[in-house]
Amino acid sequence: MASHTLPTRTATNSTLDDDAIPDEDSTEVTKLFHERLQAWKHACAYLEDYVTATEKMQHAHGKEYEKVLKTVSHPLKEGHHFDQSLGGIAGMFDNIRSNTQGISNSHYETAKTLKGSVLPMFERLHTELKNKTKELTKGAGKGAKLVDKSRSASQKHIELLGQYTASFDASGGTVKAGEDPYILQRQVYHRLNKQVIEENSTRDDLLSVQNSFAAFESHIVQTFQNGMAQFNQCVTHQAEQTRLMYGDMVGTTQRIPADFEWNGFVKRNSNVLIDPASPKRSLESIAFPNQDHRSTQPLIAGSLERKGKVLKRYDTSFYVVTPSKYLHEFKTDDDFAKDPTPESSLYLPDCLIGAVDGVKFNVKGKDAHKKLGLSMSHENSYKCHTPQDAQRWHQIISSVAGQTTNDLPETSAPSSPVASRSNTFGSPTSAVASDTMSPTTTYGGKEAADVDHGVASYDKA
Repeated sequence: MASHTLPTRTATNSTLDDDAIPDEDSTEVTKLFHERLQAWKHACAYLEDYVTATEKMQHAHGKEYEKVLKTVSHPLKEGHHFDQSLGGIAGMFDNIRSNTQGISNSHYETAKTLKGSVLPMFERLHTELKNKTKELTKGAGKGAKLVDKSRSASQKHIELLGQYTASFDASGGTVKAGEDPYILQRQVYHRLNKQVIEENSTRDDLLSVQNSFAAFESHIVQTFQNGMAQFNQCVTHQAEQTRLMYGDMVGTTQRIPADFEWNGFVKRNSNVLIDPASPKRSLESIAFPNQDHRSTQPLIAGSLERKGKVLKRYDTSFYVVTPSKYLHEFKTDDDFAKDPTPESSLYLPDCLIGAVDGVKFNVKGKDAHKKLGLSMSHENSYKCHTPQDAQRWHQIISSVAGQTTNDLPETSAPSSPVASRSNTFGSPTSAVASDTMSPTTTYGGKEAADVDHGVASYDKA
């Protein structure tokens, strides 16, 4: 198995920060588009109200004139989403207000045509805007929530890594198996990978929405234009002055470029909208605190074969000796396929290592993951790929193991070791034969009988 390569920060043109947990609000773009759709809905509602009031005004003639004016007398809601200069939607409503002031006559047939032909166009557009809002909420809005959840999980594990790396030196490098900074670091990678996938997926969704908005808003403006064109056809049968007033309103609407409001919107919100040219985030460009702390760097790592307890066959797994003096067993060295939790962990200062026999050597100890009293000391037989690999593994494990012996693999381990705890960090120490050891020989301050006490041991099928 290939050893794990740590990611490195690389310079990009991304507008996002390459920190593990970016500071930006993942829902900010979604909120902005919600506001914009709301603004367009209100603009469409203005036109619906205007046509409706105009139809009523045709029945009551000049007496109903003021009601028509009131439908557009207020500034547009979310007015900051529209360009306030001449030539845009805001200017169109200013023109409607001024021309409506001059309308003095209406006709019943015109009211009937307005109600049956023009008004439904804006009602259908209003429905489209509502459906677009629902689509945005169910799509990009849901993705933003998943991003926030993934970032929270990553932040929690980064903080755990910082906590236990900070206490590593203070505790003399002695930590629990589940709190080993090496494991915590790999768990950080696992969650960051999931986070980046969520971020990039949500980014793609938002970018797709953003790209579709230009065409959608062009459709909105064209619908405004078509509706006002039909409106003009209705009022041209009225008196000459009324025809001229409404013609001016339509002319103002038709002169609005399809992309006028969109271009202004993009310019005003360029610091919020997504830059389509910016690259996606990648795990290799992310850095986080204590990423290169010495407690996260293995003393040795690679694939070994371990002899099964029941079937007596050798199975290959990924093993690593950490600065915390653990020999961890993993199914794979892949940090991303699943959460890298050890299958077993031997705390080497409490273990006994035998001599090398070609490519084999034995390590006797308890699985640190199992509760005290549920795991007995068990002799594990390991096989390396080459005699040189076996020497390297044996040398490193011996340097941190609690006891050593000259027993070769496939032979019974001595009933109690003779090397003392004082030899934990020294070179491998030989032991006398098991038949010469006293029943009261101590093992790390305990009698040998206590060391071998237990009812079960781990074995990988």
